[in-house]
Amino acid sequence: MDMLGDAPLLAIIPAADIARAKSFYTDTLGLKLSDDSGHDLTFECGGTEFGIYETPSAGQAAHTLASFKVDDLDAVMTALRGRGVTFEEYDMPGLKTVDGVAEAEGMRAAWFKDSEGNILCVNELSRR
Repeated sequence: MDMLGDAPLLAIIPAADIARAKSFYTDTLGLKLSDDSGHDLTFECGGTEFGIYETPSAGQAAHTLASFKVDDLDAVMTALRGRGVTFEEYDMPGLKTVDGVAEAEGMRAAWFKDSEGNILCVNELSRR
């Protein structure tokens, strides 16, 4: 028996202001809200779901909390920039972005912060 191998996984993202996060994820990112209890939210995205819950410790993680797999990174970045999203620039060992994009063997990615300061990513895998 696989204890958790067949159990669906629901990622949870923290938000200091649930109303602000709801607006960002629905209006800015264009995601479908499937449940709103007032203190936590559930969004549908690419056949999966993820949650957002209210907590004063939101935005404190210094790493990526979620990554959206996209087919056309440039088009997604253009659309998000048009909605006010700013992409992060990194220059550290193993990760350097140019105009918000990092490239590695077989992958291109860009990072941005949500309304709560959480780091999110959009990435495109090369088609070979």
